Amino acid sequence: MRPVVSLLSIPAIIAVVLLASRSPAQNTTQRPDPIPPVQDMVLVPGGEFLMGSNGDQVRKTADVDEFPLRKVWLDDFYIDVHEVTNAQYKVFVDSMRVKAPHKWVDGNYGIGEDGLPVISVSWDEAAAYAKFVGKRLPTEAEWEKAARGLDGRQFPWGDDFDRTRANNGDHLTPIMSFPLGVSPFDVFDMAGNAAEWVDGSYDSYPRAASDVLPRDVPDRKEVFKGDRRVYRGGSWNTFPKYLRCANRESTSPNKRWVYIGFRCAMDPPWKKKTQ
Repeated sequence: MRPVVSLLSIPAIIAVVLLASRSPAQNTTQRPDPIPPVQDMVLVPGGEFLMGSNGDQVRKTADVDEFPLRKVWLDDFYIDVHEVTNAQYKVFVDSMRVKAPHKWVDGNYGIGEDGLPVISVSWDEAAAYAKFVGKRLPTEAEWEKAARGLDGRQFPWGDDFDRTRANNGDHLTPIMSFPLGVSPFDVFDMAGNAAEWVDGSYDSYPRAASDVLPRDVPDRKEVFKGDRRVYRGGSWNTFPKYLRCANRESTSPNKRWVYIGFRCAMDPPWKKKTQ
């Protein structure tokens, strides 16, 4: 190391130190002011947030696959304010001549169902729609940050379940029907209504040596399968614990369940791709 240092000037050494100490946020292109609006989407600013669940939460309501609770840094991204609706998805079906959801009749959804979240679509179909509209599916981390904000809350509105803030009833409801349940980023229906596909395989979270479950909590040694895709948010026909922001569920990507829909995300135009 000594011969290398001797060849560097003082300004060069300072530059190296500054580059090494930069946070991820400083490596991105500065976002414009004002931020350009994107129809029916909201910008989630880059930065850290709390993702997952800690040992006490696993002991009470969380599952082992959510462990541990940790800080995760994300770049800026846009996410849809609401779930993709039947009316939006029909444009894709008609334009691309793809298979319609199986509950539709002759390629059409029911009368008065324009504003319902589209359901019974596979992960591949959801990803194809996102590409069709110039977007993508959100990652697990993006979805969770948009749902719970920065403070690790259990539900988009706080730590206590409230049936007036989410659709946890007996049928789907139109998008944005529960304005009291918006997330800290003003995103609707992140808990309940339709569960949502995300762009992630069902894998375990990374654990540090200090991330040890309480002794009275059995580590079920989850069998994670890379061929399964994750969906988030719970739905209208599940128990409240499944509506928690950190809850993870998975299934085969070709399944077209009647309770799973999706929403889209998008990289901002100013995002700098780093190596």
